[in-house]
Amino acid sequence: MTSLLHADFFGGILGVLGLMVGSFLNVVIYRLPKMMEAAWRAQYVETQEDAGEGGNTVKETFNLATPRSRCPHCGHPISALENIPVVSYLCLRGKCRVCRAPISLRYPLIELAAALLGLAAAWRFGPGVQAVAAALLLWTLLALAMIDFDTQLLPDAITLPLLWGGLLFNLSGQFAPLSQAVIGAMAGYLALWSVYWLFKLITGKEGMGYGDFKLLAALGAWLGWLMLPVIVLISSLVGALVGIALILFARHGRHIPIPFGPYLAAAGMIALFWGEEINRLYPG
Repeated sequence: MTSLLHADFFGGILGVLGLMVGSFLNVVIYRLPKMMEAAWRAQYVETQEDAGEGGNTVKETFNLATPRSRCPHCGHPISALENIPVVSYLCLRGKCRVCRAPISLRYPLIELAAALLGLAAAWRFGPGVQAVAAALLLWTLLALAMIDFDTQLLPDAITLPLLWGGLLFNLSGQFAPLSQAVIGAMAGYLALWSVYWLFKLITGKEGMGYGDFKLLAALGAWLGWLMLPVIVLISSLVGALVGIALILFARHGRHIPIPFGPYLAAAGMIALFWGEEINRLYPG
């Protein structure tokens, strides 16, 4: 009974922490691509200034902490009481307190998803470092999936630390032996890199971005190379089905790229929870 209460308490902590992390992920999902765009623009301006073609520009501070979150419609600053995960959305009935403009339902859904992922990590791995590490992986994959869905970008600022984090946790073999993790990182990158160049040589077009290589490398670092076939198979099947559905039912143009990151992230989550069971289905 004591151990059960301990497990429930630990799961509750990860669930509540997931709500708070989900609120932060909303900020990361919205702001990080804009920060990347601003950095690219600043580099371009500096290049033009070096060439004597530009003038001085005023740089406004914009990062994950500054400026304070505001209503996109009326500019009302979001107070702490208006930023409580899920609760504030329900109390405000999904509208800005000042201008009553609707607040996107996606914000509380991401917060709830992060909380459920934290609970799932606690349920699957039990109290301990492994569950905390799994929750960190799941929350990061959630952020990457949403960023790629919105912008077709997988930022190095997330994928590369995720890769090193997988190797760090597997120093003690949390999810895979270190040797399998290192091979998984290399094989994950090279697998999609090879597909990319083969597709480009055949068609002359780019079939995916380098961020996809790094994300699969990160998943290989976390879960080991034995999970890579499962991840690639699941992500490819789901991606193909969704792509066909978009073309047939949503009139999605065939030449409009579809982000692959969300499918890789979803496949990585499935492999984290049930990868060993799926691998046992293979003959031998």
